Amino acid sequence: MAVEVLRAADRAAVPWLNGGGVTREVAAGPAGAGMTDFAWRVSLADVARGGPFSVFADTDRVITLVEGAGMTLTVAGAEQALTEPFRPFAFPGDADTDCRLEGGPVVDFNVMTRRGRASAQVEIADAPRPVRAPEDGVLLVVCLAGTAALASAGYDLDRYDAVLLHHGGDLLQVDGAAAVVTIRR
Repeated sequence: MAVEVLRAADRAAVPWLNGGGVTREVAAGPAGAGMTDFAWRVSLADVARGGPFSVFADTDRVITLVEGAGMTLTVAGAEQALTEPFRPFAFPGDADTDCRLEGGPVVDFNVMTRRGRASAQVEIADAPRPVRAPEDGVLLVVCLAGTAALASAGYDLDRYDAVLLHHGGDLLQVDGAAAVVTIRR
């Protein structure tokens, strides 16, 4: 099993062009990909104020509220309230999307995949469970609250730390909540 540990403390905060928040990239593929050429990208964002989302052509998104009172997204004219933490919501990244904060700043977990290049499944683990990277992709585990550990590998994760599994599996021990993202190419 190949494991990369990705510590939250090592991530740079990048301000949004519209000034509405900052993003911290957790991982992206292929390695070294930027905002225009990623096949997949996972990040955490501090959202300071509402407003329009950036449009990403041919991209699917899954967003999960992690911290704060929540937000309401309007995606292609339809409203979706995200006021409960740890409930992933999938939507097309190329749809007109606007965000309204429901009570101050929030932190969200964001997974983006380019159609035809990658797909992602996002689950939230709040109890011990086995995790395994798919043969045709990777598995990313991000601790969203409390702590998490890959038991047999001996990796302990604090809040917002992550591990990227390339092959094989392990037992995930969670004392809080962790996002388990399966990315297939």
